[in-house]
Amino acid sequence: MVDLLKLFSYPKLMHQAGVLGMNSRNHNIIARYNKRSLYPLVDDKVKTKTLANGIDINTPRMIGVVEHQYEVKDFQKLVEGRKEFVVKPAHGSQGKGVLVIKSYDKGLFITASGKTLTFKEVYQHISNILSGLYSLGGQYDVALIEELVHFSNEFKNFSYQGIPDVRVIVYKGYPAMAMMRLATKESEGRANLHQGAVGVGLNMQTGKAVNAVSHNQPILIHPDTGVDLMTLQVPKWREHLMIGSQAYEMTGLGYLGADIVLDKERGPMMLELNARPGLSVQIANGRGLQTVLKKIDETYPQGLSAEQRVDYVLKQAK
Repeated sequence: MVDLLKLFSYPKLMHQAGVLGMNSRNHNIIARYNKRSLYPLVDDKVKTKTLANGIDINTPRMIGVVEHQYEVKDFQKLVEGRKEFVVKPAHGSQGKGVLVIKSYDKGLFITASGKTLTFKEVYQHISNILSGLYSLGGQYDVALIEELVHFSNEFKNFSYQGIPDVRVIVYKGYPAMAMMRLATKESEGRANLHQGAVGVGLNMQTGKAVNAVSHNQPILIHPDTGVDLMTLQVPKWREHLMIGSQAYEMTGLGYLGADIVLDKERGPMMLELNARPGLSVQIANGRGLQTVLKKIDETYPQGLSAEQRVDYVLKQAK
């Protein structure tokens, strides 16, 4: 396994190891294959969810949307009769502004990390979302309220309290590289590497763990649960890859990141898409992404359906 972290200070060595750098990603991949006019399809989670539902991609059900400040005081009407839900900014990124409520009763809200919030505190959080505090570029935003995912027992002890998710990097419609992000106590139940979650690189043919990192450092054991991360294998792997592959047709983006969760009842569900996915998937896998993209460019067939592309990847991946 290549120690990618040691290569980041040496551009020549990065190139030789097939590592995709930020500048190359931005200029050679994103600028070339992602039209800016298509960004709103993934930057706005409400639009993304609507598009996905239109082609039967499984997603968490939307409970409601809070668009204006005067509506915030009545947000409890949207969640009336519900014990749990998620509040997120429609234009948020990197998990910022996502509030997971696991229990709600008599005006008190219990978060995924066990913290108790009052109505006033949740009110303020939604108000902050609308003001653009968590959105890309600080633009005016809306608050999306959706059902809480109940993660599969397959991942018991692999994630601390929060929902683990799979990030699939899709290039020209082909799933190219993937990792699973596991929540930790430090990340407060969120599967976000920037907030301290664990990243586990996945074999593209089997969905089995090949490598794991925390704060960009190799690990084998989950820091909070003590589980052996190398025993992780994502069930319904083909269905995960299908969601990523279908997202290409849905958005027209040649390079994207698909975030997918596994619900115990409804199976793999698309959580959101990203037109500018980060490059930490390389560190999680201990492998450069540029080599994979080059192989897709030079040897993978064109004109295949989403299903055919996934089947091709499953046969080609090593």
